[in-house]
Amino acid sequence: MTPAPTAPRRAVVTGGTRGVGRATSLALASAGVAVLAVYQGDDAAAERLASAPGWDARRCRTVRADLTTPAGRAVLTAAVRDQPGGVDLLVNNFGSYRPAPLSASGEQEIHDGLHTNLTAQLLVTRALLGLLTDGGAVVNVGAGMADRGRPGHVVFTAAKAGLAGFTRALAKELAPRSIRVNTVAPGVVVTERGLDLPPPVRAALLAAIPLRRFVTAIDVAEVVCFLGDARCSGAISGSTINVDGGL
Repeated sequence: MTPAPTAPRRAVVTGGTRGVGRATSLALASAGVAVLAVYQGDDAAAERLASAPGWDARRCRTVRADLTTPAGRAVLTAAVRDQPGGVDLLVNNFGSYRPAPLSASGEQEIHDGLHTNLTAQLLVTRALLGLLTDGGAVVNVGAGMADRGRPGHVVFTAAKAGLAGFTRALAKELAPRSIRVNTVAPGVVVTERGLDLPPPVRAALLAAIPLRRFVTAIDVAEVVCFLGDARCSGAISGSTINVDGGL
């Protein structure tokens, strides 16, 4: 008999202290999930998360680790092993955003962009595969522009498109363990830091969105939580869900 779908009890959220990652960490923590929020170097953001309403230091914690490096991934793996029971939900949210035309991108910049936004996601997932519980979930945070493309974002778009392919393939690979793998693809997201764009650019972007509203970090976090909960999305795997206001 197939076990009944359950909600996640333990989650890892990479890039978990700012933006979409912060909103996801807090949404999960508020739902009673033990959250391990990983961040690269912004200690102030980690401290703000730890003092936010809904965060419970008795079961939730932050861990500083550069996940683009083997040493950082070892730190994360050790932190997960410290908590009994493994991980029910892995949210691959960390990455970098440095738009530039391809013609102005050096070889190292291209390598770094692909490594941070795609290769490191694969390596983090591989590092935690043995610690993921059967019946658990992996949710990757991609980008809506992976389907549409955008000038000045060639490297970023290529990496995020690769993340969608990674999702489809890994979903089939982990299906025998009933582990679901999906991607959330946000559009233009307003985070706790706002949306730092010149007014004409902001107006043009807003006019292009059918719902005439920008996406919030909470909008994205709620879809991540939905995909992470087998009671709600137990038959969804290998999919990309756009959260972009209808673009």
